[in-house]
Amino acid sequence: MKRFAFAVPGDLATPTGGYAYDRRMIAELGDLGWQVDLLSLGEGFPWPSEATRTAALTKLLATPAGRAIVVDGLALGVLPEAATQLAGRNPLLALVHHPLALEAGLSENQAVALRSSERAALSAVQGVVVTSAATARLVAADYGVPAESITIAKPGSDSAPLAPGSRDGVVRLLSVGAVVPRKGFDVLIAALARLGDLPWQLTIAGDTTRDLNAAAQLDADIAGYALQNRVAVLGAVSPEHLVTLYAEADVFALASHFEGYGMAYAEAVAHGLPVIGTTGGAIPDTVPPDAGLLVPPGDMPALAKALRRVIGESVLRQRLKGGARAAALQLPTWRQSAEILARRLETLA
Repeated sequence: MKRFAFAVPGDLATPTGGYAYDRRMIAELGDLGWQVDLLSLGEGFPWPSEATRTAALTKLLATPAGRAIVVDGLALGVLPEAATQLAGRNPLLALVHHPLALEAGLSENQAVALRSSERAALSAVQGVVVTSAATARLVAADYGVPAESITIAKPGSDSAPLAPGSRDGVVRLLSVGAVVPRKGFDVLIAALARLGDLPWQLTIAGDTTRDLNAAAQLDADIAGYALQNRVAVLGAVSPEHLVTLYAEADVFALASHFEGYGMAYAEAVAHGLPVIGTTGGAIPDTVPPDAGLLVPPGDMPALAKALRRVIGESVLRQRLKGGARAAALQLPTWRQSAEILARRLETLA
């Protein structure tokens, strides 16, 4: 029996792209014949309490010697001591969704601390799994990880029905993502506030409990621009509800400052939606030029201009929709992604 431990921070059911990736990889690897021992490392990462840090280290060290361990980077990046103690005892893979120091909203001191800690942790592992070529370049250039130690296992995509969109003349925009500073909802709302002369509605679907300050700021921005009748914030929704939201949408819009891959962008492409986004991180790798319009992160005027074009020009929307449909055919499946990770695990063993 092929067997390894998968260590994750917090609750595996958390509705974010990173946790969705972990859940699907665990399920697919199980179908490929792997026994997966799930280790829950506790809450509060990447700023765990000392008690949580100690308990996490104890759980990791309780893994039988010689058994491979995959550790989600949200935890491993702040547990360099665990990586050091496990080195030589357990084959260790770090799963880096995106470098911790690139989370938006950090102070300079916090970013420096996270970068130093994650660099130390990655120096002790046998390999690093990333979700995009862009993140592979980052961890090689900025974190000193040898290129030959990096494996790219992109998130998979499920086959999805193409979104028929609306037919009432109102362009329906959909944003999917946890309400945290990195997702740039403040930039998106400010840009849309400039487009009061156009017929649009925005729906935001994503966890509003991860950062209460960001959620409160989003509500304040919507009220401040008097957009309560145009913007609906739904919070986290069920997968079934999300499918309905994609079907009703005409355009996907998200102003992320950085994405290690951008699973929501890929999901929008899978549904054949035109995308309005940014060039932050791996988004240009996920959204090809003929499927969307991408602007620099944080550039609100450029985002407003792109939104005006796509909302106001039906011909452009149709062209981008065709590009998204073509791009959807090139997205990897979850089984293909899991097979890449499985091969890396086999080389560790």
